[in-house]
Amino acid sequence: MAVVRTESLRIAPAAAYRGTFAPLTAEPKSTGELPPGWEGIYFPFDAALADLRPDGSPADDGVLPVIDLPRRMYAGEDTVFHRPLAYDDVVEQRVQAGAVVEKEGRGGRLVFADIERNYLVAGELAISSVWHDVFLEAAKPGAVAKPPAPAPDAEWAWTESLTLDSRQLFRFSALTFNTHLVHYDRDWARGVEGLQDLLVHGPLVRMLLLDYAVRSQPGIKVERFSLQMQAPVFVDAEVRLVGRETDSGSEVLVVDAQSGVLARGLVTAR
Repeated sequence: MAVVRTESLRIAPAAAYRGTFAPLTAEPKSTGELPPGWEGIYFPFDAALADLRPDGSPADDGVLPVIDLPRRMYAGEDTVFHRPLAYDDVVEQRVQAGAVVEKEGRGGRLVFADIERNYLVAGELAISSVWHDVFLEAAKPGAVAKPPAPAPDAEWAWTESLTLDSRQLFRFSALTFNTHLVHYDRDWARGVEGLQDLLVHGPLVRMLLLDYAVRSQPGIKVERFSLQMQAPVFVDAEVRLVGRETDSGSEVLVVDAQSGVLARGLVTAR
């Protein structure tokens, strides 16, 4: 059964995102088109405080079943843009559970859970997206993270450096009402999750990579975008965005100082 919410796409959230992360993007204007991916700052999380897990992520949101694993992480997203959204549109969002699959991994039990989101305007489907989450067992003390896979040996047409600081993480958490402690509580991130520092939000990585692809190919009309998170992106750590055109659109990556792939996005153009 779908959870249905309705929201008018006000300019203020987009202006706040632009001023923090995308100053080269055109200023949002009434009835103007929303850049692809920016629907991600609307319909913020709304689980009651009592319905949060100890890590601050939703436990009972009326969509997924309650999963008895202590850690929850964003693993990626697949989105189809059927038609543009515009500022001031009244949008209906329908959210329901997709596939929920349990597996056994190197670190123990895993549950992969999909969340299906559809965005409609006047009954017409504008965007359909499948958000992928993974639930994990508690981090093992002293466990060493597997290094990310190296980037393909390719000529990248576009490249730029990026470092995200704690102010930006705070703002994205505020925009999306994301209370996951890994984004703002260093003691939790390091001591409980076993991370080296605060974690950059996966949905923010998605938006930044899609913005980068659109900025690097002026005039491109995005039909699909698929993101796979492959390793953590950390606060205050310089990374590189790299990209190149493909036969169907473009490929964009986040890579670390050793050229390990942290995230990979594939754009399909109309």
